[in-house]
Amino acid sequence: MTTSLQQRQDELTARIAAAAFQKPELSHGYLFENDIRDNFYYASYLFAAAVNPAIAFDGDRKEAKEKAERVLIRVIALQDQQPASSTYSHWPLNLRPTPQEASKNTLPVELMGSLMVYFTDRYAQQMSGELKDTMEQALFHVYRGHFYRKPMDHYNHHEAKYTAAKLIFGQRYQDSALFEDGLQSLRATYRRVTTEGMPEYGALPWFWHWVQAYTCAWTLMQDQAVRKELGHLLDWLWQYRATYYLGGAWVGPHSRIWPHDMPQDTNVLHDYVQFGDFTLPEAMPRTEYAGFLVYEANAATRQLALQRQEVLEIRRLVPKGYDSRHLPGDHLHSYVYRTEHAAVGGIYEQVREFDNEQHRWDVALPLDSVQGVNHAYFFHPDQEAPDDYRHQSEYSEVCFHRGTVMASYDIPADKPAYIKGCLSLGEWTERESAMFGRCGKVYLAVYLMQPYTCEVLADRRALRSEGSRNAVVVEVIDAVTASALGADTVEALAASLQDRRPQFSLTAEDQLNIVYTDTSGDTIVFESGPSSTPQRSINGIAVSFEAYTVA
Repeated sequence: MTTSLQQRQDELTARIAAAAFQKPELSHGYLFENDIRDNFYYASYLFAAAVNPAIAFDGDRKEAKEKAERVLIRVIALQDQQPASSTYSHWPLNLRPTPQEASKNTLPVELMGSLMVYFTDRYAQQMSGELKDTMEQALFHVYRGHFYRKPMDHYNHHEAKYTAAKLIFGQRYQDSALFEDGLQSLRATYRRVTTEGMPEYGALPWFWHWVQAYTCAWTLMQDQAVRKELGHLLDWLWQYRATYYLGGAWVGPHSRIWPHDMPQDTNVLHDYVQFGDFTLPEAMPRTEYAGFLVYEANAATRQLALQRQEVLEIRRLVPKGYDSRHLPGDHLHSYVYRTEHAAVGGIYEQVREFDNEQHRWDVALPLDSVQGVNHAYFFHPDQEAPDDYRHQSEYSEVCFHRGTVMASYDIPADKPAYIKGCLSLGEWTERESAMFGRCGKVYLAVYLMQPYTCEVLADRRALRSEGSRNAVVVEVIDAVTASALGADTVEALAASLQDRRPQFSLTAEDQLNIVYTDTSGDTIVFESGPSSTPQRSINGIAVSFEAYTVA
């Protein structure tokens, strides 16, 4: 059944409100201790469902509204409202050891402050006098606290939120200088992303903070000319998202990720509202304001995301560095090959981002096509953490060609001498140093230089392969290609690809050489080692980065 954006937002609101209504208030009156923002988000949804008869709600609406107001007032009560304080206008992030003793943090006000303006403006008529006065007072302290008064430098999610806040609070308090500062920051951001690219490529969940902050400003904006400029940036952001979209999955590399982004996409509420082409999952790790704020993507963007029959080969330049010291033309190189049912991609250069959260490469599958994890990849861990599928070391090189990715690992003697792998569940058969499987509507051929072990878990296949020199070749094969190979089962595919195994060899100079002929007949040669620049060629022609562009 086809649904509208508003219907999908109402569905989210109903689900989250029901969870908030059922969740008991803790001894100190809050719903959550780990993040004060969750208290604000869940109480907001509960309030919205309680006062809107069009939203399905099984509980007592009067009781729900009273509970939502209690939690919201308690949230506001933790704001530092002392102008002389170094943490003036801020809230604590977590509420331990007690809400009153928890130290103040710079993060909650960044996004929550602007969203509070939206919530107050939208629901002022339904609020009790106490809640309305409390919210208005808190917003005035946010405005006077000036958390947003920072110059543009890094062009990251923090500055996106500062920019939106300058516009929102400048308009609300008729501060023309602050509003102008926000407008110039908006224009500088738009120039930067359209001429240099997105500095936080695939950065989750922070990309959604860009979207929410600017959508909040666009929704509240009274100046139609400025609203149009905000719309231009939101058009760009959604076009960027659509480029790397596959049925709820984020494809390609990520500069930063959290556990709920990899190896399974679960932070999907904004995608669900905008595109609605996958099943809303039960788990919602970051509710934020997807049920309230939406900017409808234009028809071309929606077509890019939803009509996937056309194969896309995306070569993008990514700014190397986040701040004003970034030099124009100093870029990383991102590659994605997206088909209707799968995508292969990654980034050629390793960069040690904050908390070492860069994700180099993977195979991505649509959420509804598999059970459990929807990303398949290998990596050398930067630290020993059995359940952690992030934090990759710098000891690898990669090569991409359409549905094939090659990755080599040259691990120093003082580092853990193994690589980890993660594969989606499906139908698999194992061979010596190889695996063949069908996940969703595609087949995967996985080849390793060294032997491996595989453990089948509830949501994934977890692999480990020992050795300080190792390599992986993964090819995604569609059903049409498999049929042409005479393979309509996984076992038949494994048999047909027996003679196509890649050749792994070490040269006299200690270089690792990989040669692989893919199922389309292209021969890929990839050579890497500790003391030289990787060499890559397709059918004898060296891989070039000349075709990579910002857009």
